[in-house]
Amino acid sequence: MTAKADQAARRTGVYLAVLQLVFTLGWTTYLIYLPKLCAEVGIAPATVILILMMDQGIFTITDTAMGLAADRISIVVGRLGIFVGCLAAISCAAFIALPYVAGTGPGARVWLIALIVVWAVTSSALRAPPLTLLGKYRAQPSIPFLAALAMLGYGLAGALSPYLGVMLRDQDARLPFVLSGAVLLLTALAFSGIERRMAREVQPAQTARPAAPIGAASMFLIVVMVILSLGYQLHFSINSGPFFLRFAKPDDLQWLMPVFWIGFSIAMFPASAVVKHQGGVIVMGLAGLLGALAIVVAEVAGSLNILIAAQFMAGAAWGCMLMSAVSAALAIGQTGAEGRITGLVFSALALATCARMAAVAGGLQKLPDYAPLLRWAPVACWFVAGAGLLVIAASRQQRSAQIS
Repeated sequence: MTAKADQAARRTGVYLAVLQLVFTLGWTTYLIYLPKLCAEVGIAPATVILILMMDQGIFTITDTAMGLAADRISIVVGRLGIFVGCLAAISCAAFIALPYVAGTGPGARVWLIALIVVWAVTSSALRAPPLTLLGKYRAQPSIPFLAALAMLGYGLAGALSPYLGVMLRDQDARLPFVLSGAVLLLTALAFSGIERRMAREVQPAQTARPAAPIGAASMFLIVVMVILSLGYQLHFSINSGPFFLRFAKPDDLQWLMPVFWIGFSIAMFPASAVVKHQGGVIVMGLAGLLGALAIVVAEVAGSLNILIAAQFMAGAAWGCMLMSAVSAALAIGQTGAEGRITGLVFSALALATCARMAAVAGGLQKLPDYAPLLRWAPVACWFVAGAGLLVIAASRQQRSAQIS
């Protein structure tokens, strides 16, 4: 790329990072206040986890659907920006309305659930569709670094979430929802300008490509992402807190849990250089094995310092996996299916999240027979997926060597 195009690419990556940051912080705000909102309309506390599972079930379907829509709509420059902007407006309006509707009392129970459904469906437009621009308008060598920039927003939001929970837990819900929704809407509305600027920098022939059907490589990537995402969900959301509580007090978790996300945010950038030259499959495989080793160290750690180092490495491994998966999705979908494949990756993340919530809802972590399984399942997920990816990468290199 030219220096001018390179600068524009970096600006695009920064914009996507901000979009992911704002969106994920809005999701965190929703998680913090959902139990209170449900209590105001008379929904039992035990039902909250079912609502969250419903959200993830919706994301599993709509993330792919939005990616498919993005592929079709983006053929005409400017339409994708309008599509994202309109759905973002609906999503933010539903999001802002949640605390106001809940405040009217038990009679608004159905309305609250309806608003949650509307918000969940429309918010999928803010995940896969914006990322498709990287595959449609950017040169392939630059995509891993730009994917790392975009996922940086996700990592920063994860690091900030514990502090946000402490800050907001005693506050009225209306102001945080209004601020989150307004900032997200303004950020999403800027997408149209980003799209048009990117389109001006490429030749029309680069964007007018027929979409190819989903092949074996795509399906393999999605299956692997479900396994890797399940490992991440079980390790971070279920096991990490108890690991730290062996050496620290509950009040210290807000300072310790972000260690995972610090590793996540830092490791993606050097890993993106490896993905650029070696491909995402190798990096995902190596990260899976290193992540599994880090979890084992966290499991047997004899001190807080060793546990912190292990959590940092586990977060770094997950960052490399996710960045490589997004890069691989955009590379596989470069024939006009960028949105579809990227949407499937996000659907895999949502499916794994739903599975983790189902385990929590079933109380498996409290059952003596299942607690050890949940503790070691992340190691198995990351090790098996990582080893499988490296075997496939090695076989590909062997075939390439034979052909050459």
